[in-house]
Amino acid sequence: MKNTVATVREAKGHEKLVMLTAYDYSVARIMDKAGVNALLVGDSLGMVMLGYPDTLSVTMDDMVRHCAAVARGAQKALVVCDMPYMSCHISPAETVRNAGRLVAEGHAQAVKLEGGADFVADIRALVRASIPVMGHLGLTPQSVNAFGGFKVQGKTKEDAQRLLDDARAVEAAGAFALTLECVPAPLAERITRELAIPVIGIGAGAACDGQVLVWQDMAGLGDRQVPRFVKGFGKLGECLFDAVSTYAREVRNGIFPGPDQCYPLPESLDEVIRQLK
Repeated sequence: MKNTVATVREAKGHEKLVMLTAYDYSVARIMDKAGVNALLVGDSLGMVMLGYPDTLSVTMDDMVRHCAAVARGAQKALVVCDMPYMSCHISPAETVRNAGRLVAEGHAQAVKLEGGADFVADIRALVRASIPVMGHLGLTPQSVNAFGGFKVQGKTKEDAQRLLDDARAVEAAGAFALTLECVPAPLAERITRELAIPVIGIGAGAACDGQVLVWQDMAGLGDRQVPRFVKGFGKLGECLFDAVSTYAREVRNGIFPGPDQCYPLPESLDEVIRQLK
């Protein structure tokens, strides 16, 4: 069954939603075949694909290109694309224009927008334009400079109340789902219980309606330090290192390519090849 905004919304209270980031066609195909409900083309691509220290340098062109690649690989998963930094911070009209590119050129089926009550007008404008919106609260990476780093959010009574109020505002504005990042589990549970829309957690405990992780972190690809909330489900980095090392050794020692990897000529042409000048 094709996952849509409607099926994701209807999963609330019935089944846990599985979401992973994806940034290219090949990985998207594998994840889609594995039955992931939604693929997030996250602006985290700036860190795990482009080598930036944060997400702030990612452009609209970056997001459009990677989203289109993921969309070509996704047959059943819902494709959600991040609104990158400054694409939704100027005006609701500019937000709709940028989101429209993600849908029309990137073939996204929904967009994800960081921020709470301050972005209600943008969410409403997107919904009026028939562009489904997933909210994002808690640790919002585009605000890393304002937060003073990547820190857990909602640890004081005032901050917890602000997060709950923001979650209510995002839902009331028309978002079909909400991502909660780096939020204490009890607060995430309260927000999940109160909202009628699905809450997807990342570092927000097990009570959320679903989970999302950066796929390279989850699969053990790369050597960057991962957050506490990440669990490794594979060791692709080690497997890839072993494969590349073996390949390099065989090339240097003349083992690869062997007879099985070469194209022979019919015996009748062997003499012709020897006579070539």
